[in-house]
Amino acid sequence: MTQEKIDRINALARKSREEGLTEEEKAEQAVLRREYIDGFKRSLVGQLENTYIVEPDGTKRKVQRKD
Repeated sequence: MTQEKIDRINALARKSREEGLTEEEKAEQAVLRREYIDGFKRSLVGQLENTYIVEPDGTKRKVQRKD
C-alpha cells in the first residue's frame, strides 16, 4: 500500500468525522480499508512464517499455525 493511499484513507476518515461522506466516498473508503487490512495480514503472516521459538534446551522450532 502506497503512502498516497494511506493519506487518502486518513483524509476520508477526517472528512467523515467533520462533515460526512457521499456514497461514492464511502465506497472508496471501504475499498481502501479492505486493501490496507489485507496487506497488513499478508505482512503479519509473512513475518510469522519466518519466526522461530527457541526452547530452553537451545533447539529451535518453527511457529505453527493453529486452524
